[in-house]
Amino acid sequence: MTLSEELQWRGMINQTTLGDITKLDQKNWTFYHGFDCSADSQAIGNLAAMMMDKVFMRHGCTAYILAGGATSLIGDPGGKDSERPLQDEATIAHNAAQAEIQLKRILQGYNFTLVNNLDWTKNLTVIAFLRDIGKYFSMTPLVQRDYVAKRLGAEGSGISYTEFSYTLLQGMDYLHLFDTYGVTLQLGGADQWGNCLSGVELIRRSRDKEVHVITQPLVMNRATGKKFGKSEEGAVWLDAKKTSPTQFYQFWINVDDEGVEDYLKVYTELDKESVDKVMARHRTHPEKRHAQTVLAERVTRIVHGEREMTAAQQVTQIITGAVSVAEASEATIIAMRRELPTAKVDTSASVVAILVESGLAGSNSEARQLLANKAVYINGTPVTKLHLESTDFQNSRLLLRKGKVLKNTALIELRK
Repeated sequence: MTLSEELQWRGMINQTTLGDITKLDQKNWTFYHGFDCSADSQAIGNLAAMMMDKVFMRHGCTAYILAGGATSLIGDPGGKDSERPLQDEATIAHNAAQAEIQLKRILQGYNFTLVNNLDWTKNLTVIAFLRDIGKYFSMTPLVQRDYVAKRLGAEGSGISYTEFSYTLLQGMDYLHLFDTYGVTLQLGGADQWGNCLSGVELIRRSRDKEVHVITQPLVMNRATGKKFGKSEEGAVWLDAKKTSPTQFYQFWINVDDEGVEDYLKVYTELDKESVDKVMARHRTHPEKRHAQTVLAERVTRIVHGEREMTAAQQVTQIITGAVSVAEASEATIIAMRRELPTAKVDTSASVVAILVESGLAGSNSEARQLLANKAVYINGTPVTKLHLESTDFQNSRLLLRKGKVLKNTALIELRK
């Protein structure tokens, strides 16, 4: 496939200033893609953007990956109904450093240059900003931007000059990268279209040059119609401390059949022939979740590495009952101790006490209610008994679960 063909097959093009997308195939472009630093970890929405970057780099394009050390101090108003709380410089600097670590890990094997927009913004004076950047922007199109118009409308909460100026700063980033590195293409998310156009317009007005933008669709959960990766607990993070490798692996294992092919195209580097083969096998026995398994293995390997992927895979097989906890290797048990709530007990320990000690229940009364409701499982079997028995243990271990949600599982080991 050509670059334009692969982008279209993977569903990675939302809007673009290119009148003819095949222009992407006529030369090796120099592009940049910016990443927000308002959180101390990137999430799987950002991972989709990184996978898009990989497509461009595989086709010979030169990449500049930008950490928003300056713009994150302001806060992007896009998609927000009210002002973001401003974070201090130390927090944003820490977040930018964390973003760079994750970007280097996920994009390893590819040639790219990391930049931080704080480097060319921190010493900028107000006068220079207003004269060299602000004079090229007309207020009329700015106030007509969807997110600005919404915030300024009768039902809106208003918008400060701080957040209003965000789009000018992003435009300035494009100008700086154009002048310094010859960047002529910006990649961004669909919600960044307006901000991306600020750079295009600024370069046209100030340098009389044409540059371009491509935005990527937000990945959506087809089954729910909601933004992909949002769970009841929030985002699915790339940091193992915020979303453990096993939780991460299980997220992908549990994605819906309706969207799994789309996710394979976006979140893996499998080519069309390979994806077609995976989906053909999946459709013959969808209950075996072959496509989800391939997806989980591939994405977890990209984000956490081979070792953590294997451990997550083994832990998942055990807590789903595919493999007995008695058969777990010592390495897998070590991973389970890291991933799951744990407790060491005597043979006839109180189930109520263990539920509380492991954190599966908040109190003795809650634990008793769970037992009464047959919502407590030992090695996958519902129980109502108040004390453990020696037969519950398999190789001195058992799995205790609250309800049917696999993440509410604890590893219980006999005290030696």
